[in-house]
Amino acid sequence: MLAQIFLYIYTFNNRMQKKNMLASISLSFVGLASMAQGATPPPPGPPPPPGLPIDSGIIVLFVIAFVYGIYKTNKISKNKIA
Repeated sequence: MLAQIFLYIYTFNNRMQKKNMLASISLSFVGLASMAQGATPPPPGPPPPPGLPIDSGIIVLFVIAFVYGIYKTNKISKNKIA
């Protein structure tokens, strides 16, 4: 009687191990198959920016800013003196 119980437990354990091994192997193959699929192409990039040069009038802008700064400085200093 005791031998039959041990035999039953041994075969039950053995069947469970086989089922677990089968499940592990099948899940591994599913993972490999999903990784083997082709990658989707990346979406197209944004359009190129318009060709607007920012350096064409920079010298004129600097001169205007410099003259305006001198004008404001003189105006503020005259208000403090008077």
